[in-house]
Amino acid sequence: MSSPALADLRSRRAFECRLDPARALRSVDEAAAFLADRGILTRTAACALPSLFGACHEPGYRPGRGGFADWPATAYPWFGAIAAGDGVVELAVQAGRKVLLTRSMAALADPVCRAELGRAEAGGGDPAALLRHLRSAGPSPIDDLKVELGWDAGRLRRARRPLERSGAVASRNVTLPAAGGGHVHTSVLVRWDHVLPEPAHTGSLPDLIAACVRAVVLVPEPELRTWFSWSPKPGAEMLAGLIAEGRIVRPEPGWLAAP
Repeated sequence: MSSPALADLRSRRAFECRLDPARALRSVDEAAAFLADRGILTRTAACALPSLFGACHEPGYRPGRGGFADWPATAYPWFGAIAAGDGVVELAVQAGRKVLLTRSMAALADPVCRAELGRAEAGGGDPAALLRHLRSAGPSPIDDLKVELGWDAGRLRRARRPLERSGAVASRNVTLPAAGGGHVHTSVLVRWDHVLPEPAHTGSLPDLIAACVRAVVLVPEPELRTWFSWSPKPGAEMLAGLIAEGRIVRPEPGWLAAP
């Protein structure tokens, strides 16, 4: 049986993360306000981090079929619409899955992403070549990169995947005019130091973890170590430091919460 303190935290999490269907998001404007309030949103409910689709409480297009078919029938474009907004950063650092960050939350991640960018540039190979090209070309659509680098889709995908997982590169979906009329959906790749041209000079992985715990309200301690792709993972020493500073609390063994 949960303690009263844990029960209260669960209730607060259900309210603030909109886990109660009575708090379902009703519009893209409400969804954007949800991101502004929490600071970070995943697309699907894959972990304790606040989830856009989880907060919609809308049946999937074809429930039970998996993949895109389980995405909300009408609200599925909201993620892309919010990602295109001013002050929103889209990264694939949640174990390779996309998350949306407010600019202030992204600033907390800046030292980590900037360090990953430097490490990848020094590492050589295709990832470093892609980064050098993006440095001079700026944000670039996938099809342009394939032509300019002379790479096929597979080679570009293999080069970009580790860069996106580490936050060294961000990608955003865009719609561009097609040569024969109509339009095509593609992605634009952007170096992290083009996303945030000026170093934040504040923030760190512990700062980001503390802010994410505030966003989720309550989380099983082991799950916290799976949130992001970066290594090393948040360890006992980091968590002990955050607890000692009063930035997170351990209401019961195995649980972490916002103070």
